[in-house]
Amino acid sequence: MSRVIATVQREGSYALEVSEVSRPTPPSELMDAIVRLEMRTERFHTEVLDSLHRSEQAWSQILDALGCRPGAEPEADKRELRLRTEDLFAQWKARLSITEDVWAVAVYILPTLAEAGQVGHSPETLSAKTGLTRQRVHDCLRFLQKHRCIRQSGMTDSGNPIYVAELPPA
Repeated sequence: MSRVIATVQREGSYALEVSEVSRPTPPSELMDAIVRLEMRTERFHTEVLDSLHRSEQAWSQILDALGCRPGAEPEADKRELRLRTEDLFAQWKARLSITEDVWAVAVYILPTLAEAGQVGHSPETLSAKTGLTRQRVHDCLRFLQKHRCIRQSGMTDSGNPIYVAELPPA
C-alpha cells in the first residue's frame, strides 16, 4: 500500500504492471465436437464425389450400350436433361436461391436421381447423411417440390415417398 502512495505522490498516478494475458483455451468438448464435425463433413464430401463418379460411370456404360460415340450424340428432346447430376445441379441452382440445408439434401439425392431416375430414401436416412433433423429434411424436400425440382411419384414398399426429377417445360 505504501508503494502505491509513494508512486502516486512521485508520478501523479499508479498503474498495475501489465501482465501477458494468455489466450483462453477452448474446452476439450468443443474441440472434440469441431474435429468430429470436420471429419463428418469430409466423409460427406467424399460420398458426394463417389456418387458423382458412379453416376458418370453409369452414364458412360449406357452410352456404350447404345453405341453412341463421342461427338455423335443423337438429337435430344429439348425437355430431356439427360439426367446427369451436373445438369440437375445447374438447373436447380439457376432457378433457386436456397439455404445450405436445402443444398445438403439436394447434394445427397441428386446422384441417385441422375443414376436411377428416382429416389426413395427415408427421411431418417437423409437426416443421418446430412446432419439435419428429420423435420428439416422434410421441409427441404417440400421446398424442392414447391419449386418444381422434384415431384412425388409413389411410395416404396417400406412407405417412403419416391421422388423423381421434374424436367423444365419445353
